[in-house]
Amino acid sequence: MVTRTPPHPPAHGAVTCLRPVPGATLRLFLFHHAGGSHLLYRGWEQLFPADWEVCVLDAPGRGRLSGVPLIDNVEDLVTYFAREHLPWTDRPFAFFGHSMGSLVAYELTRRLTAEGRTPPVWLGVSACGAAPRSAPGTTAPRARHLLTDEELRDWLRSVGGTPAAVLDDEDAWSHFGPTFRNDFALVDTWRPRANAAPLRVPVSAFGGADDPVVGWERLAAWEGRTERFLGVDMLDGGHFYLVRHRTRLAGRITAAVAAARLPAPEPRP
Repeated sequence: MVTRTPPHPPAHGAVTCLRPVPGATLRLFLFHHAGGSHLLYRGWEQLFPADWEVCVLDAPGRGRLSGVPLIDNVEDLVTYFAREHLPWTDRPFAFFGHSMGSLVAYELTRRLTAEGRTPPVWLGVSACGAAPRSAPGTTAPRARHLLTDEELRDWLRSVGGTPAAVLDDEDAWSHFGPTFRNDFALVDTWRPRANAAPLRVPVSAFGGADDPVVGWERLAAWEGRTERFLGVDMLDGGHFYLVRHRTRLAGRITAAVAAARLPAPEPRP
């Protein structure tokens, strides 16, 4: 992993540049899932155009930020990332998030817009619905952060993406379990603002065709959160479909960013 030199922040912050590119035409920021870290995107810097700079963000409490207290609500995490992200906004940039990372990237986009700061040129959301897991008037599933340890581990096994060594070893779980529970508290308590104006930023949604957590309907609901929805793109696989499709997904992200940077088509008469 390569880190940047000043004037950008050192590697001990939340942002790490995986591939510094002097004069980069775009900076792509990648946001990780609940219980995860930037390691989800290991090697992704090689999959994008040579003139793109690829950066990853780590939420507090993991990796080199293990000494920073965990944050269990979206608003505070967005505040943290907005501060950490600021020195890296000297050129056009785009956001892509997976699962929890999607809603954090979405709320950060909203925050930047509300504060009059430069927003991303494109937002990609993956394996995350535009609304909580149950609609008003339906019975909500039990919040994951309130499950017992065994129930939570069983749920994580059912969706994949977590090594068995973490779920089956008591010492490993005692270390990683609190991070999962913290992050699921953040996701489970998130409620999008009902009166939030649609983003002016183009949005693309991605998902796994066999994802038991987020289906096509919830991905398609992102259309109501933006003035320019670029559609839903599904790939084979479950909630962590991107692990085996990273090259194909990177190509689709590249194409979506290119489409987002073109002028919006004129409405039909």
